[in-house]
Amino acid sequence: MKLDAKSTIETGKAILGIEFGSTRIKAVLIDQENKPIAQGSHTWENQLVDGLWTYSIDAIWNGLQDCYSDLRSNVKELYGIEIETLAAIGISAMMHGYMAFNKEQEILVPFRTWRNTNTGEAAATLSELFVYNIPLRWSISHLYQAILNKEEHVKDIDFLTTLAGYVHWQITGQKVLGIGDASGMLPIDPNTKDYSAEMVSKFNNLIAPQGFKWTLLDILPKVLLAGENAGTLTAEGAKRLDVSGHLKAGIPVCPPEGDAGTGMVATNAVKQRTGNVSAGTSSFSMIVLEKDLSKPYEMIDMVTTPDGSLVAMVHCNNCTSDLNAWVNLFKEYQELMGIPVDMNEIYGKLYNHALTGDTDCGGLISYNYISGEPVTGLAEGRPLFVRSANDKFNLANFMRAHLHASVGVLKIGNDILFNEEKIKVDRITGHGGLFKTKGVGQRILAAAINSPISVMETAGEGGAWGIALLGSYLVNNDKKQSLADFLDEKVFAGDAGVEIAPTAEDVAGFNAYIENYKAGLPIEEAAAKFKK
Repeated sequence: MKLDAKSTIETGKAILGIEFGSTRIKAVLIDQENKPIAQGSHTWENQLVDGLWTYSIDAIWNGLQDCYSDLRSNVKELYGIEIETLAAIGISAMMHGYMAFNKEQEILVPFRTWRNTNTGEAAATLSELFVYNIPLRWSISHLYQAILNKEEHVKDIDFLTTLAGYVHWQITGQKVLGIGDASGMLPIDPNTKDYSAEMVSKFNNLIAPQGFKWTLLDILPKVLLAGENAGTLTAEGAKRLDVSGHLKAGIPVCPPEGDAGTGMVATNAVKQRTGNVSAGTSSFSMIVLEKDLSKPYEMIDMVTTPDGSLVAMVHCNNCTSDLNAWVNLFKEYQELMGIPVDMNEIYGKLYNHALTGDTDCGGLISYNYISGEPVTGLAEGRPLFVRSANDKFNLANFMRAHLHASVGVLKIGNDILFNEEKIKVDRITGHGGLFKTKGVGQRILAAAINSPISVMETAGEGGAWGIALLGSYLVNNDKKQSLADFLDEKVFAGDAGVEIAPTAEDVAGFNAYIENYKAGLPIEEAAAKFKK
């Protein structure tokens, strides 16, 4: 029997997902059909302390409690009841970073987030040692950099984890981590579904001369797959989550995951030969692989799905910010002319007009580098628009050049996967601001990576919904299905979204554009050196 939302909450059948994003902590309550029925949120910002990006321990707990309190208010407002118990809880957060604790459970240095790039020496040394691309933001890079810097705290480490792992540990007492988030601490062996034994051994040998009392596996969280037992909410954990005291202990909590894993779940992209592209302020693509790549590539990070399949991730620092700045210029012009402004209409008109332009943008090039771009090797960025005197300079080509630029770097990374590694995909799902104007961003991305792109209505639900679904998979998977089958049948039930396939003309045009783009990179490099 299907319960209504109020009865679902009253009988403790609802599931709670909480995700710590970089600017917002969001809570989503879902019903037995995996549909959102209430939500709460809390806005927060990272701080730059002693040159490193961090969030304080107080900010983490105050934020979590305020977010949960906002959810309680939403439930009271909608249904007139209190949340007393739940079927499951899931905690997710931004991946990677560095949270190191001593035996007394005290944090040894402020939480170092994924944004910190002070780990260059460590990442380069470990990439060479492991013969594997180790990004700057991974926990192992932070740990080794602290050792290289001879930081006093390292000898006292008893537990090293991520933000999701920390919150989960504090509310359940369990030092565990979902495999997707764990893959951003140290590389995972796809056969054992655990940390790579070879890399653990190499790292222990590397640091042996330091004489620490710990070895790597002593301090890392235990790796768990989606659906595995990750503990239950303790009485103390219930009080820390719900300061009003209504929430009861004993609720199952699913393995904590990173935001990349919850994004894959929320877009139904955990099956091999599927992928998703998130395109907003920054962009990243995640392609679920059938086998490991033939060699490491500096611009491709290897992570895993929440059930342990290898994923090739291309992460780009820049996406729509420069494009939005140009659209705002047209908004100003419209205001100057005394015409009422509707931003959805401006975006819709300009984006759709772009599709009438030349497929190679008439020779025009845009570099959308508000910040540096590691994929193209630039430490700093300068937004640039470049054209020759004889290029076809009109509004359609101008807008199309900026749309192409928003996914240009993503194309460069994915060309390695599709052209050099011959990776095959059956479906890629797009989500994020670039796809808000129907059909346009989709068509541009399809041309860029020469693959059909689907967009689903539910993709906007985000990571808090994704981790709630992993909570649902823990307690509602009565058929013992794989995560991919559970999502296909119980969550998305045939909703593959609206698909747009690339045309040969669009693909050829984008390829011509990207050749111009790559040839012009020295212009961007020179501009980035210019200090004003």
